[in-house]
Amino acid sequence: MPKSKRARTFHLTQVTKKTREQKEKLFTNIRECVPKYEHCFVFSIDNMRNSYLKDIRHELSDCRLFFGKTKLTARALGTTPEESQADGIHLLTRYLSGSVGLLFTNRDPSSIISYFSTLTQVDFARAGTRATRTVVVPPGPLMSTGGEVPAEHDVPVTHTLEPEFRKLGLPTRMVSGKVVLGADEETGAGYTVCREGEVLDSRQTRVLKLFSVCTAEFRVQLMAYWTKGTGEVTELAKPVEGAAAAAGEEDEMSEDE
Repeated sequence: MPKSKRARTFHLTQVTKKTREQKEKLFTNIRECVPKYEHCFVFSIDNMRNSYLKDIRHELSDCRLFFGKTKLTARALGTTPEESQADGIHLLTRYLSGSVGLLFTNRDPSSIISYFSTLTQVDFARAGTRATRTVVVPPGPLMSTGGEVPAEHDVPVTHTLEPEFRKLGLPTRMVSGKVVLGADEETGAGYTVCREGEVLDSRQTRVLKLFSVCTAEFRVQLMAYWTKGTGEVTELAKPVEGAAAAAGEEDEMSEDE
């Protein structure tokens, strides 16, 4: 039967591009923060999660945090001594590359460094990221954690999930009302979900989530900070090569209040 021409797909999601007014407001807000705060940190984030970033903003409510990419940030701070909005702050632009942000604060730098040094959160991996370790599900009755904990401390997966596991590529079958995973025909080993270092696809991340296996770690790395009193920049981590050139590339930045 031919497909009806009346059948149309309507997308219920819509992404609004940043307007010039929003960019100009962000540019102005960054510049207004320069004279108000004693220190400005540049930080990068691994495995970005908005929920964890909101927690940081709550804990550092007396600070101002801007997160995003680089071009607008670099222009707001100034990329040369002549354009610099304060003595020495233009030296931070060499650290602006990739997923980086700015943190303006009047707190002592040691307290900020101490706070972020202990801030880590584990979460489920997303498609496109690299596997941090190899995950193999052992053959036999399929357990809820996929072999992450001993079987005596685990529970079998519900039979309702068997069709989904099979659809995701796992060689499962029902035996006496239980979901059973078959062994690899060549090695006799279990099913390898992912190998360390490989790029994960959506199927692999879904399998890991079904087994409640978290391999991603949300972490904030402080790159450097500027001090208004001295005009000096203190390096905390080596900048990425080509950061200065990257700061001139076309990109956007979003503000987090």
